[in-house]
Amino acid sequence: MFEVRERPEMVERAMLVGIYFNPHEEQEAESLLEELHELVGTLGINIVHSVLYRSRALHKQYLCGTGKAEEIVNLAKTFECDVIIFDNGLAPSQQRSWEKLGNVAVIDREEVILDIFNKRAHTREARIQVDLARMQYALPRMARMWGHLDREGGGGGGGAGANRGMGEKQIEVDRRLAYARIDRLKRELEDVRSQRKTQRKEREKLGTPHAAIVGYTNSGKSTLLNRLSGSEVLAKDMLFATLDTTTRRIELPDGQPLLLTDTVGFVRNLPHRLVEAFKATLEEAVLADFLIHVLDASSPEIDRFYDTTLQVLEELGAGDKKIITVLNKSDLLEDPVQRLLLENRYPGAIFIAASLGENLPALLALCAEALADRIHTENYRIPQTRGDVLNLLHRDAKVLSTSYEDNDILISAVVPNSIAGKLMAFSTSTTPSGPL
Repeated sequence: MFEVRERPEMVERAMLVGIYFNPHEEQEAESLLEELHELVGTLGINIVHSVLYRSRALHKQYLCGTGKAEEIVNLAKTFECDVIIFDNGLAPSQQRSWEKLGNVAVIDREEVILDIFNKRAHTREARIQVDLARMQYALPRMARMWGHLDREGGGGGGGAGANRGMGEKQIEVDRRLAYARIDRLKRELEDVRSQRKTQRKEREKLGTPHAAIVGYTNSGKSTLLNRLSGSEVLAKDMLFATLDTTTRRIELPDGQPLLLTDTVGFVRNLPHRLVEAFKATLEEAVLADFLIHVLDASSPEIDRFYDTTLQVLEELGAGDKKIITVLNKSDLLEDPVQRLLLENRYPGAIFIAASLGENLPALLALCAEALADRIHTENYRIPQTRGDVLNLLHRDAKVLSTSYEDNDILISAVVPNSIAGKLMAFSTSTTPSGPL
């Protein structure tokens, strides 16, 4: 990363490069290169040129052939670029080969995403996850980062040599320290997961259902959470605006409470180490009762974004979850034919405009329907002296009607199954009007 290699503010002019191998992948490669353009833009780096090349074969040293590699380097020099950014993933040896060939910084898509995550992480959990992913990425590249320190130490006296054994190179010391830091970060991450597990057990005691909002980055997940809960989660028109999960409690139309969690957005070719590092965050999707999958209906890449999200959910073990598909930003659909095509492509999906609050009641109704088997309507006769029972009903159920008879209170309420057993002694219903 720029910070790891001590090149923080040096990068000002970038050239983007995408290399593909199958002629049928040209359109996909163009789309990914456009996405890389947006990713790099979020880092504030000026992009002066971008090129897309097809290589007939995968070459070990540069991905492409030597002639094409020299052509790319010369083009970067023509545009006076101080960094070449590849949409492809580069092995450490390939990065070294490119930097040696062009005498210019070379990074790949994964490093760009890691740098964005590094800038956006705020909570302790997100910071640990990002640091772990960055260290795992940097470790095999240390020969390139600290090549000038690749010398043997004498193992005596003071100074840097005091930290090294006889004949131990500085890079070996750095690697040893890096391994130690990775181990420490993993232990800290386990502590975070343990804390989250404790918090989750507390939620489970209350029996409150839970839904996770998932989807491609910049699809409007945080905006949706804000609209539904009245909260102020950061919601910007930028990639990876949200890295830290936020959970809010809302009430569904049937009175049932629901916990909603906003999750980090997905992206195509998401580095596998990031999926691993962020499992503590993304496990909210695995453990949720159902998922709300938000798609940007106005994006020409909606189908690819849809497939990417489902693929990541599958990797996380959440592929079998009940999913409510939401086509957001429907206010930007000016062509009725496009809307009709989306209706046919995503049957059962609901069109909304989260930024305007359009059609959100219909979405909440679908959420209530997804949890319909967790509640039923019941009638109760409760002595006025039982304030504890009345408080329970008003706190965890939705009271539909209240009347008084003698010293008792007659209540009709929509009751979640989690508290139904505690109220059974006060029920006057011969048969419940909903499933138990």
